[in-house]
Amino acid sequence: MAFAFENGAYTDGTGRTMLDPTVYQDWQIGAAAERALPGVEHFREKLGLLPGELLPYGKTPKLDFLCIMERLKDRPDGKYIEVTAITPTPLGEGKSTTSLGLIEGLGRLGANVGGCLRQPSGGPTMNVKGTAAGGGNALLIPMTEFSLGLTGDINDIMNAHNLAMTALNARMQHERNYDDETLARRGLRRLDIDPTRVQWSFVLDFCCQALRKMRIGLGEGKMDGYPMDTCANIAVSSELMAILSVARDLKDLRERIGRIVLAYDKQGRPVTTEDLEVAGAMTAWMRNTINPTLCYTVEHQPVLVHAGPFANIAIGQSSVIGDRLGLKLFDYHVTESGFAADIGFEKFWNVKCRLSGLKPDVSVLVATVRALKMHGGGPEVVPGRPLPEAYTQEDLALLEVGCANLLHHAETIRKSGITPVVCINRFYTDTDAELALVRRICHEHGLRCAVSDHWRYGGAGAEELAREVMAACEEPSQLQFLYPDDMPLRERVERIAREVYGAEGVDWSPLALEKAQRFESDPKYADYCTMMVKTHLSLSHDPAKKGVPTGWRLPVRDVLEYSGARFLCPVAGSISMMPGTGSDPAYRRIDVDTATGEVRGLF
Repeated sequence: MAFAFENGAYTDGTGRTMLDPTVYQDWQIGAAAERALPGVEHFREKLGLLPGELLPYGKTPKLDFLCIMERLKDRPDGKYIEVTAITPTPLGEGKSTTSLGLIEGLGRLGANVGGCLRQPSGGPTMNVKGTAAGGGNALLIPMTEFSLGLTGDINDIMNAHNLAMTALNARMQHERNYDDETLARRGLRRLDIDPTRVQWSFVLDFCCQALRKMRIGLGEGKMDGYPMDTCANIAVSSELMAILSVARDLKDLRERIGRIVLAYDKQGRPVTTEDLEVAGAMTAWMRNTINPTLCYTVEHQPVLVHAGPFANIAIGQSSVIGDRLGLKLFDYHVTESGFAADIGFEKFWNVKCRLSGLKPDVSVLVATVRALKMHGGGPEVVPGRPLPEAYTQEDLALLEVGCANLLHHAETIRKSGITPVVCINRFYTDTDAELALVRRICHEHGLRCAVSDHWRYGGAGAEELAREVMAACEEPSQLQFLYPDDMPLRERVERIAREVYGAEGVDWSPLALEKAQRFESDPKYADYCTMMVKTHLSLSHDPAKKGVPTGWRLPVRDVLEYSGARFLCPVAGSISMMPGTGSDPAYRRIDVDTATGEVRGLF
């Protein structure tokens, strides 16, 4: 770079003081940037919003989605930029950091730019992974609010979800206690719910492995609930979060909530939220969640935050609403897909774009030297343990072999008709020779490539990436889906497994086969999206298989049904809906300065 840190700080070309992330922690960098943050009125004017379109909520107001979209419905959309990644190490490779760095880089080049990111779950924030606010000088602020609940969307989802479970168990108790005549006097009909076929659970926004299996209703009297086996899943895995991510507006949200199947009766018929007369109240809890929240990069570009669905069993994207709004407000709109291109980008491509009707211009494929070395045969990477020397010292042989994983994901993006741009997310331990090797391999395969040092230098470190993305946005983009709307479920899964994962075929368990045949034979499911469920740590179903595995078949053991979201989720491998808290979680280092109220220790 043309500048250097002195005593842990430097002043960039805009007059802004920047802190060195090798010296300062993320929460310190975020706090400094927040002190210099302009007031909300500055951003209202910058975004061209009318006074009533910004809903007050301190430094993080919500944007009135319905009003803004109605006013701007005829404005042309900006450029649509998606960020994905190669198969990551368990530490992650910096998609959120890159998304924010790219926004900062485009901002330094004078572009009207913004983005939309997912809201982080309290589980990872308080656990090993930490918050999803990016890092270094590519960070989202206000970091404390973003990391600790923001404007309450996840809390509203938890309340709506647990209200449905409360209604279900209460109804089961009343139907056990009262005869049909008594029920009728209370305006109820017998739903005859089968306690062994309850599909929903409770939810909690923390990683609590103790709640993965439990039995409730163990009070001493008949008014203490209905005894049944259940569990608690993490809140962002709720079908309500999946619904929020794909809903187009409040009307669509209400209709989808009403179609949720909570259980089946003893004759095998679905019992929905409408049957329990709870769908309206659930929507009331969630009415404000359709409005994205305004946050900012540390360089003070606007970033919308909306939805936060589990990437393994749902769409793993910020919302359709957030992208629709961002494309009206910004000339360049950046969005991020969860996990690697085989999961997040595949769902962005074949589900999100299909539902939204939006056509992306560019997909940024984030890679790190660290992850490429792992795919070349490097030693195991374990969260909470020091990185082996292979990842902090130059090793060109490991790196070159591992680039096969990058090329595989780039080819997946090309199959969609979208232009890929490879971003080498630079770590300060990477050597010039290692970066040059990845560049050479990308260029040999006709891939745009940029080294980006946004973590350390913010937008100044992302200018090369920003220029490559702007140039790629001018190239024609011809989106083409991997499969047509009318392709049966099993054929879709076969095509995804072969074309995206590199499998030789698919093996269906008896249970999964029975379900797939039933879904294929019922016209009700014809327009349901195919939402694959598998590990993010490998192209295959086995997280231990790194690089580009060959000679394997994808085992599908089950197919989950999300009737409100209208998803069918083929499950490959074992996926936990409730992560566990590790032995050295983040909450051990988080505290509050009681003199100032400042939260410290977030990362």
